[in-house]
Amino acid sequence: MRIFTEQALKDFSQRYPETKTALQEWSTKVKKSDWTCFSDIKKTFNSVDFVGNQRYVFNIKGNNYRLVVVIKFTIKFVYIRFIGTHDEYDKIDCKTI
Repeated sequence: MRIFTEQALKDFSQRYPETKTALQEWSTKVKKSDWTCFSDIKKTFNSVDFVGNQRYVFNIKGNNYRLVVVIKFTIKFVYIRFIGTHDEYDKIDCKTI
């Protein structure tokens, strides 16, 4: 899989240095993956949730942070749509971002 807008992860890890290792691990796993459906993602990340509209939510660093992505399985792209704290996530509608 290819990650689009990976700069967002780097920027976020600069603001929240405690997330750097977790985000690097997430990124490495995604790049090595060849997902074709949700069950493939679940095999890599057991705690991922599908929230509709091609959006998936990943828990980062022990559920303290959330990462919302759009995954285009046919073209093998993962688009970063949101990354933030658990509290920030609760204030958004991730189906529309």
